[in-house]
Amino acid sequence: MRNMLSTRIALPILAASLLIGLSACGSKDEKKPASQVAAKVNSEEISVHQINFVLGRSNAAAIPPEQAPRVRREILDKLIDQQLAVEKAVEKKIDRSPEVLMAIEAARREILARAYIEQIAAAQPKPTLEEAKKYIAEHPQLFAERRIYNIQEIVVPASSNVLGNLREMVAASKSMEDIAIWLKSKDIKFTGGSATRPAEQIPLDLLPKVHALKDGQGLLLENAQSITIMRLAASQSAPVTEAVAIPRVQQFLGNQRAGEAAASELKQLKANAKIAYMGEFAESAAAPATAATPAAVPATAPAKAPAPAAEKKPASSNIEKGVAGLK
Repeated sequence: MRNMLSTRIALPILAASLLIGLSACGSKDEKKPASQVAAKVNSEEISVHQINFVLGRSNAAAIPPEQAPRVRREILDKLIDQQLAVEKAVEKKIDRSPEVLMAIEAARREILARAYIEQIAAAQPKPTLEEAKKYIAEHPQLFAERRIYNIQEIVVPASSNVLGNLREMVAASKSMEDIAIWLKSKDIKFTGGSATRPAEQIPLDLLPKVHALKDGQGLLLENAQSITIMRLAASQSAPVTEAVAIPRVQQFLGNQRAGEAAASELKQLKANAKIAYMGEFAESAAAPATAATPAAVPATAPAKAPAPAAEKKPASSNIEKGVAGLK
């Protein structure tokens, strides 16, 4: 537990190092009230606000109250280590090197962009109880009819030209072993395996198809790169009550709404801006580029559904047998 907590608080300290380091370097003439000072490192002071800032970025709600004093002390010790390293870096003029200046500017841009996007997200209305109930009613496979699935799959390159044959074998309810043996006889490379997943860990666009399967049934999926044969080896009912689901659904819908608002805002900003691609990028700009999610946009969960508060384990480990050994 101690190592997990240390890791949990170390990462936010690193992520916030620019803000904390710059505030520490720029506050030599601003003396803090004694009650706000947590420690003095040579001529610099580390404030309680800095500790609280890092604590707020480290999922403080998950820290038991009885462990809070120890965690705060761990944060302070890490801030002291950081301040000592900052002082040495300044002394050696590392802060003036082009690489460090570029990293500081990149971090500054990331922080400002993220803060703006988070402001947009925070301004969105919170999902109502009625919206949550409507979502639950429209997705019974995630709640009242939720199941845990053991799925076997075989993935074949789309270039193998066996789509018709595979469709026939799936329609004829051929076993995964039979399909694997047939592929091997044709010297067609494939990958195979099995995994146990609860409903919320299956992409939402695929879940209705998987939910419609009975144990032993399969389906075929195709895209430009590959053909996937899936077989539901076994499943276990694990319903989630509305009372348990509502807070998770509200959080999920809130994240989804925030992400959509942020993406819409960035799209509008780009449409209104004067953007000119130069040099080697001028030609590539003429072709439509695949839209990428900006780093500053908070992660939504379009592909996965809200997780229930507790998850049951599958009853049997025997269904874990797949076709991995047939490759």
